[in-house]
Amino acid sequence: MTVSPSPVGRQFRRARLREARVAGALAVVIAALAVLGLTIGKASVSPPEVFSALIGRADAMTRFVILELRMPRMVTALLAGACLGLSGAVLQSILRNPLASPDIIGVTNSASAAGVIGLILLGISGLALSGIVLAGTVAATAVVYLLSWRRAAHQLVIVGIGVSAVCASVVSYVFTRSDIRDAQEALVWINGSLGRSGWDTALTLAVCAAALLPASLAFGRRLTVLELGDDPAAALGVKVGRTRTLMLGLAAALAAAAVAVVGPVPFVALVSAPIARRLTATGSVALLPSALIGAAVLLASDLVAQFAIPDVPLPAGVVTGVVGAPYLLWILVRSGLRRG
Repeated sequence: MTVSPSPVGRQFRRARLREARVAGALAVVIAALAVLGLTIGKASVSPPEVFSALIGRADAMTRFVILELRMPRMVTALLAGACLGLSGAVLQSILRNPLASPDIIGVTNSASAAGVIGLILLGISGLALSGIVLAGTVAATAVVYLLSWRRAAHQLVIVGIGVSAVCASVVSYVFTRSDIRDAQEALVWINGSLGRSGWDTALTLAVCAAALLPASLAFGRRLTVLELGDDPAAALGVKVGRTRTLMLGLAAALAAAAVAVVGPVPFVALVSAPIARRLTATGSVALLPSALIGAAVLLASDLVAQFAIPDVPLPAGVVTGVVGAPYLLWILVRSGLRRG
């Protein structure tokens, strides 16, 4: 006797097939952006020269430009963008809120506060700064979770906004007490900059991503079921409370890993998941496309930030803010029109 698959199972398989097609197209886009990022700059390098550098047959200068300057920055942008995009997708799914993202629930501002304290008050940088930012972000996320324990999902967003406000006040206070040169360096960092990316930062982020990305993607089916509602999800065998808690922790860890390396890059996590939903046309969470869109958005934003204004490199967060702020306003206006 053959047992036919459940409607949820069939829907999940169809969604995964569409996700795979979209992911393939996004991989091509990312590859094109990567080639562009490795070839353009003050020292122009042709694609054949890039390939020669990758296999060790180019001259020393070309190898240095590609392997020590451009490649670490590109890898860092891709990994950080993927972590942020996936983090936003998970948060929006478990909270059922299109505005839920690390920017909203306190992760970004807590990272800013920890980073500013490390840079200005403690005078540290590099991996030590990343460690302090990671610790501060995890601590703030734990506070948000504990204060919203056993309450409705929207309460977590409200608590996150409150924690964000406190952290923003800490940043403002430290800036008012700092030297102008230290403040300038910290200001670049809190706007999300990849200018200091190296193989050490790329490797740190790669280790975190290697553990967190597969773990988050493995919960794709449970998140799809969870979006049906708590009662239907429980009826289908999903342990709602445990799954939501675990996924919240993974989302916070993904965002913390990215922010600890590149600084608080705004709006990447916010825009990736909605774009992925539209591309896949499933109406449900699309984790892998969200991660790839986050990677593409951050890499493209960094390229624009480097070369939009000649000889004036900008933090990547400036570009993502210019793109993301109108999108946030559009979501708010659309939500208001629907309620009206």
